[in-house]
Amino acid sequence: MSVFEGFRFRRVTSPIHRLDPRVKFFYVLVMFIAAIMFNELLALTALFFLQIPFVLVAGVQREWLRSLRGALFLASMIFVFNLIFTVLYPTMYAPSASPIEYPLAMAIRFLVLVEAFSVFFLTTSPDHLSLALEQSHVPYEFTFAFTTAVRFVPVLAEEAQTIMDAQKARGLELERGSFLKRIRNYIPILIPLIVSAIRRSLELAEAMESRAWGASEKRTNLYVLRLKRGDFVLVCISIALLLLGFYVRYFVYIPPLKALLPI
Repeated sequence: MSVFEGFRFRRVTSPIHRLDPRVKFFYVLVMFIAAIMFNELLALTALFFLQIPFVLVAGVQREWLRSLRGALFLASMIFVFNLIFTVLYPTMYAPSASPIEYPLAMAIRFLVLVEAFSVFFLTTSPDHLSLALEQSHVPYEFTFAFTTAVRFVPVLAEEAQTIMDAQKARGLELERGSFLKRIRNYIPILIPLIVSAIRRSLELAEAMESRAWGASEKRTNLYVLRLKRGDFVLVCISIALLLLGFYVRYFVYIPPLKALLPI
């Protein structure tokens, strides 16, 4: 559940927190495009380390590391499946690289995406995110549904962890037995979690009705997001990274790892 903790907003004073959400999302899109653009291990590793100064300036190192630690399981699954297909079809997946390089690159690509989106949600308030979507002319119904999910997914993850700890204290063993037995052991966790989620949704619906949600088509906001100097700096950096990525992708040869470290 620690991967969801890395997507919960942390109210910290930093230059990254003060940036416009639309600009930060543009930066995330640039990282997403760059990660999809490359299959080479060296390029994806560079993208991974490129975002570390962004994390340090934001001051969310602990939560960022927690999200990466939670994503390691899925990254390992991606590595294993890609390794199997690389061994079975070496000419299709890794014609010039070592059999282990392509699966490792795919796992690091996943970590790069988790890293970028984790920093975005850790430094962006749901209120500012909702305001940014509204100012981008996204219908408020979709905006409200998205921001509500952003708010409640970490809450439900924390509640699931609490239920797991309570069930373990009652003698429930989640790590022992066969694979099917482990799945059945999670039933006493899923049922209370689903009941709690339904109860929470009903409370939210009643709160929305009591506040006459949707009664007015034209909504007003107390604050209006405006781009500042730091936002334009990040936009320029993002565009420069995108152009550099396209240049490296099409005009620079990225050698495989075995060419740099011959065995």
